[in-house]
Amino acid sequence: MSSTRTTKSRRAFLAAGSVLTMTALAACSSVDEGGSGGGEGGGSTLAQLQEAGTVNVAYNGEEPYSYDDGSELTGATIALDKEVFGALGIDEVEGTQTEWNSLIPGLNAGRYDTVSAGMSILPERCEQAAFAEPTIMYTTAFLVPEGNPDKLTDWQSLEESGLTLAVTSGAIEDGYAQKTGVKTITVGDSTDGLNAVVSGRADAFALTGISIRALAESTDEPVEATEAFVATIDDVSQIGAGAEVFRKGDTELVEAYNEELKPILEDKERWLEIMEPFGFTEAEYPPPGLTADMLCEGDLKKISDELGLDS
Repeated sequence: MSSTRTTKSRRAFLAAGSVLTMTALAACSSVDEGGSGGGEGGGSTLAQLQEAGTVNVAYNGEEPYSYDDGSELTGATIALDKEVFGALGIDEVEGTQTEWNSLIPGLNAGRYDTVSAGMSILPERCEQAAFAEPTIMYTTAFLVPEGNPDKLTDWQSLEESGLTLAVTSGAIEDGYAQKTGVKTITVGDSTDGLNAVVSGRADAFALTGISIRALAESTDEPVEATEAFVATIDDVSQIGAGAEVFRKGDTELVEAYNEELKPILEDKERWLEIMEPFGFTEAEYPPPGLTADMLCEGDLKKISDELGLDS
């Protein structure tokens, strides 16, 4: 994935003496310094969205985060966006469904304004995009055939099993599998993961606990969800959280979003009022003190120690 923009080399000042070249460089610099990420219409992205009254968010179609329910875009992250963007004077939240691996590239290419998919905050992703403060804590679970014939309970029960795991391409569970040598097939979304298990192409499908639970409850196929767990990889608990994603240049928009998000995160009852209708519980409520910067740094043991979380 590419970064949001490439800074033009200052060598142009030495190589060119024309006023035209100097003007072009100055114009480019003014956009970067403003941190606006604005397009040809001028002004920051935040100002453009406020003027339009509409934000276009990318989503992956994964329940209960962001998905189409008939003709309506809904889900927990969409409900949260409606609260936050509404407070910013942006009343309409529209969506573009995109495969998981295309979410950040499409964002940086300007095909939509943000990513609203409950995306985990990971160091490698922080190099490519900017994350709002954490809004959802994550656990992992498996979708398995009814009766859980392979007795999967946690990541360690999978590691030495020789089983084939379905993972969403580019998702955090894909990373777990790569680190631990688990055999995988990649799927585009949760429906594909369900089909992989039902057809026998995969022995299990790994995703966040709440997504697997929602998937199992939404189908009549002979499958079930295992109990959710915090994956342990290389003896470190994989503390994870998801958030809204923005282009790196849209600093004003990120700051404004975080400002309106803050009172929601500081009020558990208000957070639950927004998220609970989609199956989220206190288990997914971010602990006080957890920040996007901490997760971007990626020292999970340090985070666990600082917040007093079990490791």
